[in-house]
Amino acid sequence: MLKHLAYAMVAFALAVTPVLAAAGDGTATYDLLFKEGTLDDVPMDHILLYERSVTNTLLPEAGPRDTGELELSFEETTPPEAALRFLRDGKHRNLGVFPMSVGNPIIMYFVETTVRDMAESAGGSPFYIRNRVKEALITPTEVQTGEAIYQGKTVQTQIVTLHPFAEDPNRDRMQGFGDLALTVTMSDEVPGWYQKLEATATGSDGPVYSSVMAFDKLEEAPQ
Repeated sequence: MLKHLAYAMVAFALAVTPVLAAAGDGTATYDLLFKEGTLDDVPMDHILLYERSVTNTLLPEAGPRDTGELELSFEETTPPEAALRFLRDGKHRNLGVFPMSVGNPIIMYFVETTVRDMAESAGGSPFYIRNRVKEALITPTEVQTGEAIYQGKTVQTQIVTLHPFAEDPNRDRMQGFGDLALTVTMSDEVPGWYQKLEATATGSDGPVYSSVMAFDKLEEAPQ
């Protein structure tokens, strides 16, 4: 399924764009989450590294399978591109190549893997799930402020939390994913903009699903 993920990520971004015309103030939420230019100040000869940690009580084998490292590297093509890949146990899987001008693709990967994981674990149509998430992305949402530690210093953050299925008539059939919360923590002081991306679902009997993608470091790319 992951070999098709890059295409799904691009399709997701294109599908949201037409809806923005009628989204009203919800465009502010989308523009913050999918901020453009977030890679402009990242040196081309460096890579961004993220740690992904997954737990899934509905599909226990998915935790070890999907826990690993995400690497974002850059290619001096025309126009410049960003290549995302997943690393685990000394192996890697290419996830896609994206124009740097659109911003950091880690946000698209976060959203699309959450959709995939929910459909795989709880059942239901991935198209239905994706559409509910798209609606949440363009819904006016309060932006909270906070702090995080980066390189030993405190940085200021902006935090957005979405609840795509809070009012969904089918939420009771979603095996705990009706409570899904998507929380994105962002900072101008963190390379690539995203400090942490979290998807959590807690059912009536306890935690069901957690996916956390946390920025690890910026380092020089291997020669």
